[in-house]
Amino acid sequence: MIWEFELPVKIVFGSGKRKELEKYIEEIQGKSGVLVCSRSFEKNGTAQKFTAHSGGRIKAVFSDIRPNPTTKNVNDCAALLRKTKADFAVALGGGSPMDCCKAACAIAKGDDVIESYHTGGKPVCAAEAIPMIAFPTTSGTASEVTNIAVLTDTEKNLKAPMNNPAMYPKTAIIDPELTLSVPPQVTASTGLDVLSHAVESYWSTLNQPICSACSVYSAKLVLKYLERAYNNPNDLEAREKMAAASITAGVAFSHPRTTGSHACSFPLTNLYGVPHGEACAFTLDYFIKFNADHADDNGRITAFARQCGFESAYAMADEITAMKKRMGMRTRLSEIGCTTDAQIAELAKASMSMLMTRNPIPLSEKNILEMYNALR
Repeated sequence: MIWEFELPVKIVFGSGKRKELEKYIEEIQGKSGVLVCSRSFEKNGTAQKFTAHSGGRIKAVFSDIRPNPTTKNVNDCAALLRKTKADFAVALGGGSPMDCCKAACAIAKGDDVIESYHTGGKPVCAAEAIPMIAFPTTSGTASEVTNIAVLTDTEKNLKAPMNNPAMYPKTAIIDPELTLSVPPQVTASTGLDVLSHAVESYWSTLNQPICSACSVYSAKLVLKYLERAYNNPNDLEAREKMAAASITAGVAFSHPRTTGSHACSFPLTNLYGVPHGEACAFTLDYFIKFNADHADDNGRITAFARQCGFESAYAMADEITAMKKRMGMRTRLSEIGCTTDAQIAELAKASMSMLMTRNPIPLSEKNILEMYNALR
């Protein structure tokens, strides 16, 4: 076995840590920055509190970000960074503000648009990047510790990731109190994203010991605490455990990346509007059983299930199915409006990407079509 591990992100964890923002800005020698967040945080006063916590070093706020951020969102954000001559940015929110901020910071000192890098083949240049501090407000994407930004190019009707070492945040500050206001359905969806990160990174062909240990740790927390956080949003212990699961899963998939469930999630979101975490979990239980049947000669998948407290991978998959239903997540294609043979064939074709090759055994379009027919 040959592997490497590097994660150039300082991780700070603890309730109330957001109030120490100025200290962390000083650590990166920031003088003038932009806060990147959703409009809701501007309206409810949270953005103003972060500006105060920065000691006045945040000079502007960018909040024109749609769910599943677009390349236009990134270009507009980069324009504000350039206009204000920002030397750092703070991202506050879930995956959408995080990804928008990472991509914008990566090109902030340049003069090109993000499309050149996202789909145009131009490499990101570290000399054009400014540092970023990330505050996640959901326990889900773990975007705060990855160098990946998933962007939608509306002109090309394409949702795709981009990544570069220059896109890692400098500091990720996980303050579980920021997740207390997350609604139950979002808690469920983002929490299932965490579980998908944990499971997929564990069985990825790029798996390695440090990441696999984090996968197990994270999955155990999700299976124990997600429904508690869903049923009682003010349960701070459950929120803290889910925040820990999220950041640990981020470490888990930082190198192995993800596999089939994430590959399928993109068209489920693009074509049928299924939220990202729910879309990932839509196929996760199926893939657990598929891989247990076809790719568990070494017993790793069974061992994973047993470490999570189940007798078998099938038992774990069945519990995930039941958990999804208890939290109101959809489990059949008919529930999202995908009913015809033509629609299912289109969905299978759109699901194919290089992520399928990272499954313990490569997944073909035929495999995916069979799966979707089983999920009708």
